[in-house]
Parts: sequence; structure tokens; C-alpha cells
Amino acid sequence: MRLACLTSGGDCPGLNAVIRAVVRTASNEFGDTVIGYEDGWEGLMDDRRRDLYDDASIDRILLRGGTILGTGRMHPDKFKAGLEQIKENLKDAEVDALIAIGGEGTLKGAKWLADNGIPVIGVPKTIDNDVNATDVTFGFDTAVSVAAEAIDRLHTTAESHNRILIVEVMGRHVGWIALNAGMAGGAHYTVIPEHPFDVADICKAMERRFQMGEKYGIVCVAEGALPKEGTMDFSEGEEDQFGHKTFNGIGQVIGDEIKSRTGYDVRTTVLGHIQRGGTPTAFDRILATRFGVHAARAAHNGETNKCVAVHGENIDLVPLEAAVGELKTVPQRRYQTAQALFG
Repeated sequence: MRLACLTSGGDCPGLNAVIRAVVRTASNEFGDTVIGYEDGWEGLMDDRRRDLYDDASIDRILLRGGTILGTGRMHPDKFKAGLEQIKENLKDAEVDALIAIGGEGTLKGAKWLADNGIPVIGVPKTIDNDVNATDVTFGFDTAVSVAAEAIDRLHTTAESHNRILIVEVMGRHVGWIALNAGMAGGAHYTVIPEHPFDVADICKAMERRFQMGEKYGIVCVAEGALPKEGTMDFSEGEEDQFGHKTFNGIGQVIGDEIKSRTGYDVRTTVLGHIQRGGTPTAFDRILATRFGVHAARAAHNGETNKCVAVHGENIDLVPLEAAVGELKTVPQRRYQTAQALFG
């Protein structure tokens, strides 16, 4: 058989581990060959492909962040308009099954291809951990580790200067990174998109710390967090061509509001893309590798139009439709656990 794989959407620690596992499993277990399409759906549509060999170079990519194939995004209208070209390119390359590695948007594209007769296996990735069909996605552990280490480091400088430090982390629609990094790093307040905040509550928590002699504070904020209606002035960003909101720096807005209301010295740190880059953690390397092994096996065995997922200790295959349509958000009970530690 001949398999193809591509990486689409935002880059994510662990993508190369999936590619390596697909190539090595296909070669070692079945004698299958693998090609990779460059730069996501664009490369598939433009027929930019290259052979991926089970050799020393593919073995070493386990340690690397990013993706050796490159990645990108494509507008859904352009993607759908290119269906016949995609089919022709896959036929010309003699591809028996396509392994699409990406987040919710990529998996939606994979499902659409499957609905139109192309054998597809989805592999869920995202640092946001918002794909509904799986307990966890690779990349998430690395992002949380980076954010938690940053919070660790900010404790000492905040304490030295009697400051409140705002740490803005990624999380457009869900707050998994903020929730877990805030808890692991000992943040004194965490703000996530699922639960609109009242800045007055944050100010009270910070004032209580200063009154008790702990003259500093750390607030962890997800980039997509929003205030409760009527509690403070804030304008939401517009949407880009892919339907993603652009953000107006909620961390800085919260910091300015806290400073205005309390008079404390407040500084803001935005971690940004540093959370997506660099070497994946051991957990993410292992999970991504397991996903790649099972994706290659599923593709070879004809179990296509499915998505690999982890449930407990097991890797399963779930229908592609189970992975799209609804994001996995932070439930109220998880946020309540974090709230017990605020202040």
C-alpha cells in the first residue's frame, strides 16, 4: 500500500513524532510506502509531495518541534472548490489512504473528504486540548509545561518588586492551558473563556493578598477570556479570513484595570507562540507516537474515515464526526476546583 500524510493548522509539539511513527510502522509492519504533502491542504492541492523513508533522518525528528512537512491553513471555500484536483493528485500519487494530522478545523476537512469518497484517517493535535473525541491531544502537555515554568519564574520577580503580574496564555475558545498552567504554577487567579470574569473579583483577591502580607500576585489569563457584561469596557476583536477572532490583548486590559482600581504596580507578560514551539515533552512524544502507530495500522487495514483517540490508557478509533462540531470545553466542576485556590 501507499499512504500519504500531511500536517495542517497551527504548528504543535509532537507533529514530527506522528510522522515518524507513521513511516516506521508502515515500513516495518507492512512494507508500505509513505509520502508527505507539504504545507497542509495547500500542498495536497498543489501536488507538492515527497517520499518519506524509514531511515536515520526520519528517526531523529522525534526530538524536534514543529513539522518537517510544514503547515498552513486554507479557506474552506477554496478547499471545497479543489476537491477534484485533490482526488486527481491522490490518484496520480497512487495513494490508498490519507492521514490528516491537525486540530478541529483540519479534522472537519478530513471528514468532508471522507464524505466525498477519499479514504482518510484523522490524527487530533492541538495545544488547546479542545478536540471532543479524545481525552487529551498531544501538544497540550508541552504548552502547559512551558506556561507553568513561566509562572514559576514570575513568582520570584513579582515578589521581589511587590507587583501583580498578569500572564496571558493561549486559548481562543477554551481555557485548558490557563486552567492547568495556573494550577501547576500556583497562580492566584485564573481567567478562562468558558466563565466570563468580573475584574472586581480579581481586584478583591489581589487586595486580600496584600492585606495578608503576601505583597504580590499572579493572574493567569487565557487570550479568549471575556468580562461579564457591564463590568468593564472591552471591545472584542474582528474575525480573520478563516473565522478566527483577532484578540485585543485581554491580559493587558485586565492589568490596566487592576492598576487603575487598586493602585498596585501591575505588569503583563504575553507568552504567545513560545507555547507552541520547541521540543515536545516526553508525554507528548509518547502520545503522538502511539497515535501515529495506530493511524498507520488503521490505514493499512482499511479502517478509514475514522480518527485516532485516547481514552484512559487505550488508543481507539472513533468516527470522524465525533471529533468535530463541538469543542471540548472546561466544565464548571474543574473551574470550581481552581477557584478554591484563588487569592
